Order: sequence, then C-alpha cells, then structure tokens
Amino acid sequence: QVQLVESGGGLVQTGGSLRLACVLSGGTGNNYAMGWFRQAPGNEREFVAAKTWSGDTAVKTSLKARFTISRDNAKNTVYLQMNNLKPEDTAVYYCARSKLIGTSGAQRDYPYWGQGTQVTVSS
Repeated sequence: QVQLVESGGGLVQTGGSLRLACVLSGGTGNNYAMGWFRQAPGNEREFVAAKTWSGDTAVKTSLKARFTISRDNAKNTVYLQMNNLKPEDTAVYYCARSKLIGTSGAQRDYPYWGQGTQVTVSS
C-alpha cells in the first residue's frame, strides 16, 4: 500500500522560505515521478512541480524563479524548497506519486496522494 506523508508546512511571513518534505512508503518499483500540487481556498488544485527518478524536472512556469523540487531516491523523499514566499502562495500543498516514469502536470496521472500540509504566508 502506497503512502505519502508530507511535512514542513507552517506560517511564514512574506519573503520567507519553507522546505516541504514528502516521504513515500509502500508499493513496488518506486521509480515513478513524484509531484507537488497545491490548492488555495476557493481555487482548484494546481500543479506546482514534478521530478523523475532520473532527475528530470518540471516546474510551473510562474514559480520557477522561487520554487525548487529535489528528490532523494535513497530516502524515498521528495522536497519542495519555496523561497521569497508571497501571500498568494497560501494553500494546502499535496505530494503525489505518479503512475508515469516521466513528469506530468495532470492530476489524473497521480493515483496516490498525501494528506496535504498547510502553508500560510502572512503579509
């Protein structure tokens, strides 16, 4: 049974940084892509970033300058480093494991999801 557990969310002031972590357990052949999504109040969940086992990366264009995704395959952990945070980054951030090897921004390609971690950026 695949499980994803996120951590690292919290309250931060505008301009601050946070690093989210997501640990993957269970399942077999965990060389699938991993991704981060977020959902702000009143908005649909949106793609943030994804990274393959081999290191290929995709990041939402508008976030590339501030967000970085990394992955430690030995620890089955994916990270999201978020810098220069803004109030509009406030959302629940979800980690997900893809059914694909390559990156994808489509939620339908991610059958496994974590419970989410709240990130709140105060102005």
